[in-house]
Amino acid sequence: MTSSKPGSPRQVPPPQGGNGRPANAYARFIPREELEGFAAWTPDVFAGIERAPLGVSAPAPAPEPPPAEASLAEAGPTAEEWEARIHEARQQGWSDGYRDGLEALEAAKRQFAQQVSAQIAQVAEGFQDGLAELEARLAQTLVESAVTLARQVVRSELQQRPEAVVQVAHEAMAAVVLSARHLRLRLNPDDAALVAEGAADALKAREVQLVPDADIQRGGCRVESDLGQVDASIETRWAHAAAVFDVPLAWAEPEEELHEEGSV
Repeated sequence: MTSSKPGSPRQVPPPQGGNGRPANAYARFIPREELEGFAAWTPDVFAGIERAPLGVSAPAPAPEPPPAEASLAEAGPTAEEWEARIHEARQQGWSDGYRDGLEALEAAKRQFAQQVSAQIAQVAEGFQDGLAELEARLAQTLVESAVTLARQVVRSELQQRPEAVVQVAHEAMAAVVLSARHLRLRLNPDDAALVAEGAADALKAREVQLVPDADIQRGGCRVESDLGQVDASIETRWAHAAAVFDVPLAWAEPEEELHEEGSV
């Protein structure tokens, strides 16, 4: 009986009935359990790639260490970077707020200027209207004062120069057409003597009859004829003069009218 060392290949006798030639030791079948540390040869051996032995799985390749930048990116920003980012965000926010504030201020200025301009224009327009109204009132007051003063002057003139009624009588008679007949000259009794003396020739030429009339105030007269009459009373002449200045100022004052009505 042949003994064999452990781990050495066993000697398998050749099959019976052979031709008696010894079998080639490299032509026999090698059991799998005897293939320890054996790897099949492939062309990859020349490329430096080792094949794992049959039945033995090749160990997984070790993972490559990640790049330094990827590690830093996965680790996140540092405290200094956070502070820098916060400072930058604050600066950006301050700049944006300052810009927006300036724009809002300019818009407010424009709006305020427009409002002030509109108010000033309205005030100026109202001032012009008020000034025009004041000028009109002043002008009217001045005219009324002038007319009132003129009335006082005429009254004073009639009192100082009552003979002026003679000229009034001449003008009234001249206003009557020559074809008129039956002329009557009505005068205040105090003026009748003055006219009879100062206009005697004119009265005689036109055959005018003097008629004293207390209803006619001194300084005026009224001529009547068959063709009509000429009202040269002081009230009528004054009303015409005041109408020219658009001042409805009567010749007689209210106190005088009340006194005359009471005396009647």
